[in-house]
Amino acid sequence: MRSRGALSAAVAALLLLPACTRADDGDQAVLTAEALADQSGPRAWAAAPAAGDQDREEPLPIRTGWGPTADEIERARALVADLSLKERAGQVIVARYRGTTAPTRLVNGLHLGGVVVFSDNISSNDQIRGENRALQRSAKAAGRRFPVTISVDQEGGLVERVTGGTRFPAFMTAGAAADPGLTRAAAAASGAELAGLGFTTDFAPDADVTVGAADAAIGSRSASSRPQVVAEHVVASARGYTSRGVVPVLKHFPGHGGLTTDSHLALPVQRRTAAELERTDYVPFRAGIDAGLPAVMVGHVDVRSVDPGMPSSLSTKVITGQLRDRLGFEGLVVTDALDMNAVADRFGSARAAVRALAAGADVLLMPPSPREARDGIVQAVRSGRLSSERLVQAATRQVALLLHQKARGTKPKPPGSGRAVSARWSAAAVTSVAGPCSGRLVGRTVRLTGDPTDVARLRPYLTGAGVTIATAKPKKKAKWPATVVRLLGYGDPAGPGDVVVALDRPYVLGASRARVKLATYGTTPGALSALTGVLLGRQPAPGHLPVPVGGVGRTGC
Repeated sequence: MRSRGALSAAVAALLLLPACTRADDGDQAVLTAEALADQSGPRAWAAAPAAGDQDREEPLPIRTGWGPTADEIERARALVADLSLKERAGQVIVARYRGTTAPTRLVNGLHLGGVVVFSDNISSNDQIRGENRALQRSAKAAGRRFPVTISVDQEGGLVERVTGGTRFPAFMTAGAAADPGLTRAAAAASGAELAGLGFTTDFAPDADVTVGAADAAIGSRSASSRPQVVAEHVVASARGYTSRGVVPVLKHFPGHGGLTTDSHLALPVQRRTAAELERTDYVPFRAGIDAGLPAVMVGHVDVRSVDPGMPSSLSTKVITGQLRDRLGFEGLVVTDALDMNAVADRFGSARAAVRALAAGADVLLMPPSPREARDGIVQAVRSGRLSSERLVQAATRQVALLLHQKARGTKPKPPGSGRAVSARWSAAAVTSVAGPCSGRLVGRTVRLTGDPTDVARLRPYLTGAGVTIATAKPKKKAKWPATVVRLLGYGDPAGPGDVVVALDRPYVLGASRARVKLATYGTTPGALSALTGVLLGRQPAPGHLPVPVGGVGRTGC
């Protein structure tokens, strides 16, 4: 067990649902001194002294080693010192917004630290690039002397907000391909495109270790069920993003891949002991921390062995006691979306914001009401229920990372320039768990079954390769000459077919009786092109299953 006596900054964020509207709890909008005392863990730095003593508080430490230099941290301290209390309170909030117009009034009016962009904020690459630039220009014109955080959830696979550039497959591709160099190259290509669109932060990669088919929320977003494999590819991916000037955020500490409840819907319960977590879920996060990565997102998990009943995103014992003291993280801590049911069902915007800050978080992501969250923070500091230096420390970490990122930005690439890398990654990951390992797997005529969208995506790749696609069902008792290729997407049940292809999670292959079983981990152009090559015997299926799948004959060719 490692202990460090300071806080720092790291970045993280997760799959986010649309913001919900919810009223706060009035008189309970801020923490009482007793509540803060209950939340105190190994460090009791969150609770404030008496209101009249606040001017005599010592600055809370911010160490280097996670990104910003000592000079950048001191510059950030000076910039935050010039902010008013309300501005500091707004600075630690990253909010969702509606529409396709730059949210300049929202950001400048509350002095928000930034925004998170979703697919419904994007109509085209040119539009979002222009709006992101407009937001930065507006903040600068309003007197802000450092950038606005403009973040996005762009993991690849099912979690993909920007669809006008290169499409990357799910992160499970990394574990199947088993090539950290390709993982890093894919993240660098994605990061370059995001930087070109004006994004500063990506809530990726996913550092969760999936438990398998029972994993309710993560699935193919995880690289593997093996902690060391996840660790290796998380570090490679994060370094790819940072090489292109985009802040990566590892998520979702203390680990969501072993849980059977989705925190978007309710508060999941983690029953592993801290020692068990150290051997499994913590492994990728520790690897990222040891690699000096800048940010970690804390999820909403009830860790019974550490702080029973409290969401980890609001828990001093988890954020300070486990992430900072036990694992030694000195970087930026981001909460998962505070409008998710795991938190929003019990805490309002103000209460959640103050509790998260008191626990050691630096960035409050998507409170249902950004204004109520800001005002709750201001009330808590003015009443002495939250240390003003804790707020200063949080804002300083965020600003220091923004300064560091700006100083080390690289030339961005236009959207779509990463297609070759994405294709190589998918080609290295295609996995065969039943049937021949070489040679043609289909006849000259193929009948495609499955979700119509998936069928429509694959059809042109096969027809372009000279395959005839049968469109009519066979007549009764007639022999059907076509090879039946069944495509299985996320959540689809296994069904009949000569060749069955798992396009997302591979677990469904175990229930199929097909003679040929393949996994692609995505429906990107690269994945479908690689699948076509394997079906026609033009290229191998070199990948191996990164997770255990019962009922299959092998893990790969």
